[in-house]
Amino acid sequence: MAALSVRQLFRSGFFVYARANPERTMLKKNEESRLSFPHEQAPGTGTLVEMAPGIFWTRIPLPFRLDHVNIYLIEDGDGWALLDTGIGNSATKEIWQAIVSGPLAGRRLTRLIVTHYHPDHIGLAGWLCERYGLPLLTTQTSYLGCLTISLSPGALDARPYRDFYARHGMDPATVDLVSSQGHNYLRMVSPLPLSFHRVVDGDTLTIGGREFQALTGDGHAPEQLMLYCPSENVLLAADQVIARISPNISVWAVDPEGDPLGLYLRSLKRIKARIPADALVLPGHQLPFYGLHDRCDELAEHHAGRCALIAEACARKPHSVADLVPVLFPRQLDPHQLSFAFSEVHAHVNFMLRRGDLRHAPSTDGNSRVEAA
Repeated sequence: MAALSVRQLFRSGFFVYARANPERTMLKKNEESRLSFPHEQAPGTGTLVEMAPGIFWTRIPLPFRLDHVNIYLIEDGDGWALLDTGIGNSATKEIWQAIVSGPLAGRRLTRLIVTHYHPDHIGLAGWLCERYGLPLLTTQTSYLGCLTISLSPGALDARPYRDFYARHGMDPATVDLVSSQGHNYLRMVSPLPLSFHRVVDGDTLTIGGREFQALTGDGHAPEQLMLYCPSENVLLAADQVIARISPNISVWAVDPEGDPLGLYLRSLKRIKARIPADALVLPGHQLPFYGLHDRCDELAEHHAGRCALIAEACARKPHSVADLVPVLFPRQLDPHQLSFAFSEVHAHVNFMLRRGDLRHAPSTDGNSRVEAA
């Protein structure tokens, strides 16, 4: 059956059963990336596509350059478990209402599982839980991290954040943009439920009679939750492994000496050790794919290349983190993108400092710079 819109589904009363069939629908392997894709195109907003028995994929738009987030629904007895939510705005609420009253009509929602605390994944969690009476399942770090932002949104523009950017070479005008406009997306979150069910690495969740193994990864978001279903050989990978983009790896002001890139690379090794290479990967963005281990290797190679660019620049002269942003991101960036780019460059710098590739350079103006060790 062809994929249908929410409106068509509502009129017809049918689900979309466009199950991925590797033998019939697999695209030719991408010569550059060695990955293969069971679906050539993503579902439209509110359209559900069955990726494995009882595991459905849909998309919700985002008002950013990365203009969507993948949402998954898992058959759970007489209802549906939801995985991730979209951001907390009225447009996303309308999409969820259309899905629930359309393709999901007649069956209840059982629980909400959130992979991590970024607003595109947890933003509407509070609203969904309250409206449909759902328990929230997530990691402790995801819940507390989101709760902190929700309770103190003004802290994002506080002096410590501004000093953090300025100390690493960002000019005052750009500090103003990044500290205000650059953080706006973090406020796109509805108030969380007052309690949650904690999921820990190594737990097993039984959903619809099938077991899903919980594993967590770091780097993109602390204690980001992934679920692996051995019976279907499916990995719900959140943003840890995506087919054609590298997830943002950032240092933040609350942990200025942190090593998120080192944690991320360590997580990729753990994924390869625990999940079969031929698993179907259902990521938080872009297309589902096959080639998990190859993609983990590609991501590690990508970051090695970024470190090489930084090493080359710092061999010529000392650089601040702000100086290095155009080395890795030469195109024009808006405030939202610049906040991510700055923090990602910082992650590579901290990783290289820990590894001994860089060292802190002498400073006469109070700004932090690094040079080749």
